[in-house]
Amino acid sequence: MVDEWRQVRLGEVVNLKRGYDLPKRMRHDGPFPVVSSSGLTGTHNESKVQPPGVVTGRYGTLGQVYYIETPMWPLNTTLYVEDFRGNIPRFVAYLLESLKLDQLVSSAAVPGINRNHLHPLLVRIPEISIQSRIASVLGALDSLIDNSRHRIEILEEMARLLYQEWFVHFRYPGHEDVDLVESEMGSIPKGWTISCLADEAELRRKNIKPYEYEEEEFDHYSIPAFDANRRPSIDVGSDIRSGKYVLTGKSILVSKLNPRIPRTWRADPAMGHRRAVASTEFLVLTEPTRWPLAFIYGLVSSTEFMNALAATAGGTSTSHQRVKPADVMATAVLGPPVKLVEMYTEAVEPMLSLADILLRQVEVLREARDLLLPRLVSGELDISDLDLELEAVGV
Repeated sequence: MVDEWRQVRLGEVVNLKRGYDLPKRMRHDGPFPVVSSSGLTGTHNESKVQPPGVVTGRYGTLGQVYYIETPMWPLNTTLYVEDFRGNIPRFVAYLLESLKLDQLVSSAAVPGINRNHLHPLLVRIPEISIQSRIASVLGALDSLIDNSRHRIEILEEMARLLYQEWFVHFRYPGHEDVDLVESEMGSIPKGWTISCLADEAELRRKNIKPYEYEEEEFDHYSIPAFDANRRPSIDVGSDIRSGKYVLTGKSILVSKLNPRIPRTWRADPAMGHRRAVASTEFLVLTEPTRWPLAFIYGLVSSTEFMNALAATAGGTSTSHQRVKPADVMATAVLGPPVKLVEMYTEAVEPMLSLADILLRQVEVLREARDLLLPRLVSGELDISDLDLELEAVGV
């Protein structure tokens, strides 16, 4: 019961400590994750903190909380829990997440969170058995979400690998009977053609100004949303300060920002009940004239295509390079026989369709999690009222 919960200072629940400096030039590949304010950002051969670990951003990306189950190195852009003071670590992670730390920004020149501002915060916590049950319920949902996302990654990787095998290495069904001939793109199978992306897919540029619809919620496909979890954020129009592209049907989004970082997103606005918009940092490819979107996805997510984009990128630094839409659409592409493209599509569409089903399930699970978390962690919802078979989901 919530009456049994104690109101205490956050500093009585945990002791937060600043992370450790580790410049990229000093890192060596190893088994230990390096955690920044935006999450996992590489590995190192040494660790600073033993598991379980709870990390949040000190400056940079604020508000995200990471629960790490292996030895790790939290960077100096983070705060990590040095001492859980006898509390359940995973419950502590959910408690910190519920505090919406991104709203507690200091007035310093570089916005950030000071642990001395966090420790005095008043929070309510239950006794250990209730903490454990809350952590189990929310952890079960997180495990289901993580497992589904992992399956999605595997399915999409299978589709990409099949593209690589057939259309890059030319080991497609019947390749033994087809000679290779020289072309401007090197040796290619006889009978294949060379065109450009503009001949095979349409670049959509229909624009909207979401800020003109101040109270309307949009599914916002942005670079930060892709980097976070490949899930469009839900933003009200008043918070979207610049023009965006309208998404009206299934599309392939290709980032023109820093093409050395692959960002290819299969967008399906029909999955949400809100209007969908995409950042103008993406190119919106849709309505192919000859090839299905499944094939287009394999093409633009291939290493060879991304390398071609990177070679055309311009900018003042490697972290702010962009490719021009005209250069993307002018990229030379191979045209396999229509029958072979159809065979590929028949093989990969079930994979991508299953990935879409799993993505819908992830959305439902996330909505349930986001609804439950603040109510459970605050005690508003009595955990004893939930009839959940935790064992059924691996807890």
